[in-house]
Amino acid sequence: MSRRIILAALALVWLAAAAPEQRRIVLAATPIARLDLPWWRARFEKKAAELRKAPIDLVFYGDSITEDYERAGPEPWRDFAPIWQHYYGARHAINLGFKGDTTASLLWRITHGEASGIAPKVAVVLIGANNLGRLHWSAEDTIAGIAADVAALRERLPKTRILLLGILPSDRSAWASATTIVVNHALAERYRAASMVTFLDLSGVFMKNGALDRSLFLDPLLTPPEPPLHPNAEGQRRMAAAMEPTLARLLAQ
Repeated sequence: MSRRIILAALALVWLAAAAPEQRRIVLAATPIARLDLPWWRARFEKKAAELRKAPIDLVFYGDSITEDYERAGPEPWRDFAPIWQHYYGARHAINLGFKGDTTASLLWRITHGEASGIAPKVAVVLIGANNLGRLHWSAEDTIAGIAADVAALRERLPKTRILLLGILPSDRSAWASATTIVVNHALAERYRAASMVTFLDLSGVFMKNGALDRSLFLDPLLTPPEPPLHPNAEGQRRMAAAMEPTLARLLAQ
């Protein structure tokens, strides 16, 4: 082997050792906007205007499950607005749920104004279900995405207590159900000793005799029916009631 080849080989080895480690980009923890969707952009602008109206003591960050609180029927199982009014109407609350949002889209909203110019007492976060849908993001990536959302809120709202809800159970696939459990368990461990973040898993609200209670979801009532994912009005009421003791304690603090 010629001396030139040996020197070239040594140079390649040195360059490989000296090159910075290439880290995999975790999309779930990367701010990603959905401004190409007219309705999403309009809702973002509308909510930005609402955020400028004081006072705001309670903020809900999330996806369609949170946005559903703004629905008012006409079917009883879609009549969520009275539930919001009952539990949050007198608490200076704002609903920042966006249908279809992932941890990445929520991270973009947090870093683009939805946690600026406000000082709420509590922020409720329910996100991650859409990571496990068509995108099929892993448990590891979803955990990283939720942690990024929480970190972004802590940075911008240092005096706000965060009530982080676990991903709700669904019946989309065996993989989604198993991944939901893994994510929730990891989040419970991660925030067990956190002083400003309280993790609450509401999965038990939607279970009956060890199985998912399909009667608490609206998706099977759609035409055509879909797998259970979104709580119906009764499911949402039970969820609000279950989190009320924890939320009331955090608001009082």
